Amino acid sequence: MSMKMSWLARVSVCVAVALSPVLASPALANGPAKAAHETKSKQTRVETQVSQRDLQCLAEALYFEARGEGSQGQRAVAEVILNRVDHPRFPKTVCGVVNQRGQFTYNKNARIREKGTYARVHKIAQAALSGAPRTLTNGATYFHTGRVKPSWSRRFERTTRIGSHIFYRSDRRLAVN
Repeated sequence: MSMKMSWLARVSVCVAVALSPVLASPALANGPAKAAHETKSKQTRVETQVSQRDLQCLAEALYFEARGEGSQGQRAVAEVILNRVDHPRFPKTVCGVVNQRGQFTYNKNARIREKGTYARVHKIAQAALSGAPRTLTNGATYFHTGRVKPSWSRRFERTTRIGSHIFYRSDRRLAVN
């Protein structure tokens, strides 16, 4: 066997070995249509891995804290809650953040009366928990309505105002004189 043929044979074996797990994949076994279905199925599985309890907590918080806002304002409030989940000073779950004492003002036992509004915030909560980009609040971990001025608002960096809510980031404390 010539040197070229020997090299080509070795490369072919290496390629075959490298591709064997891909070729043996059930997704490719039945052609591209099956592969596309498998990919879509995997995406759906990722979306359904969202904790139903966290989804309910986030949807209720959005309903009671921001139901009068547009969808952008509701997404911004969802960002704050998820930013808190990721922050070391807050609980590590959505329900933990939402139920943290003294943080959210709504009555946790209140009834949801506007079913259409709840359906809308539920979709926003699902999208947020499924990994929607968090680009509205610039990392905010606090917010309040413009009708009040809590004492803590002077200590944190204001990031933006969306609708009737003002958002703050807590990782940069401001000097208070």
